[in-house]
Amino acid sequence: MFQAEVIADSINPRGVRLTTMQVTYPRIILAEMNTHRRFSRNTASSRAIPIAKMIEQVRNDPYVPIHWGSNKPGMQAGDEIACKEMAAAGWRTAVRQAIEDAEWFHDLGVHKQVVNRLLEPFMWTTQIISSTEWDNFFAQRISEYAQPEMRKIAELMKSALDASVPARLFEGDWHTPYCKDEFADVRVSAARCARVSYKTFDGITDPEKDLELYSKLVSQGHWSPLEHVAMCDSDSNAYMSRNFVKGWTQFRAVVEGMRALVAKIVE
Repeated sequence: MFQAEVIADSINPRGVRLTTMQVTYPRIILAEMNTHRRFSRNTASSRAIPIAKMIEQVRNDPYVPIHWGSNKPGMQAGDEIACKEMAAAGWRTAVRQAIEDAEWFHDLGVHKQVVNRLLEPFMWTTQIISSTEWDNFFAQRISEYAQPEMRKIAELMKSALDASVPARLFEGDWHTPYCKDEFADVRVSAARCARVSYKTFDGITDPEKDLELYSKLVSQGHWSPLEHVAMCDSDSNAYMSRNFVKGWTQFRAVVEGMRALVAKIVE
């Protein structure tokens, strides 16, 4: 189930657009997606999702390749092989075998951080991505040279981005994914971004639990979910604010800066 949905879309007075997307794609291309350094992202974790739930997902909706390219030298496959149906059937046999193996290790008492790895070639993964710059990603991934699965999700992402209308923010306003209220608590937004690690945020809101999760994230140094939340800052002089173009200050930068200041005062 390839999916791409814009979760939050904002533009600052400088005309710099910040967009957060929730995307679902085959886990086999996760490494390639993670090479794009201008992206802030959080991804569903194989270590966090229970084995039984992962097995159920793979059994009911396994990833099956969308293109059976023929073998040849180089990174790009050749034309599709003639016996595509046979290839798909063989792949589904591999899915069933992986499930059987995972169940065997599960019964043996092995932890999910090991067992779920057997299922990864057949899994879909969900990822939250925030960025102010998409052109390089689309240029590389919407290309005849890209792996078909990567090209498909990139095309869906571009369509979602093109169809979205960004909200105009002003200095001091916040870009808060999964929070529609203009006075949304930035801590709640960060916590909801973090939840993709073990389940997709499904719209069921419990601010108290979100604040508890936020406190746990900060106390344990899990900073990446705070990168999706950003303040419109028209006074920014730097070209880049971390991996965002100027005019946006990540909530992570704000929190880390405050903690560093407090530590210095305490010294």
